[in-house]
Amino acid sequence: MTEGWVIDVSVAVKWVFPERDTPAARRILEGQAAGRWTLMAPDVFLAEGANTIWKKCRLRQEITAEEAFQGLDFLLQTVPRLVSSSSLAGQALRLALSYHVPVYDCLYLALALQERCGLVTADAALVRATGPHLGMVVELADFAGWTR
Repeated sequence: MTEGWVIDVSVAVKWVFPERDTPAARRILEGQAAGRWTLMAPDVFLAEGANTIWKKCRLRQEITAEEAFQGLDFLLQTVPRLVSSSSLAGQALRLALSYHVPVYDCLYLALALQERCGLVTADAALVRATGPHLGMVVELADFAGWTR
């Protein structure tokens, strides 16, 4: 049986654009391609990914518009299995209220809880806020050495 992992956009963007921890993020993608695990995310993943690419292009001016479209194409080709946010919204709101974390981040947490798997993120604040309590949120830099 293939192990499942929820992946948030902070990890997936590193598949597309070189950033800190890009090699670790790409190893996750390679693991999926090799059949070691199945990656999943709530369906807000694509909107968040496109928005992050837009920020890199227009707000931070780190990439060109052409690179933005190339990045989106790559993200669309590598998108994890998407799960409807409507089935996760109630749990996400409960988590957000409990941990003082935005609801959109908690959609990923709710999916990980529903699927009884871990969440990999490059969002250190999310790990600090929830990791000690939930024990299933793994920072990308620590993913390779983490076992459940």
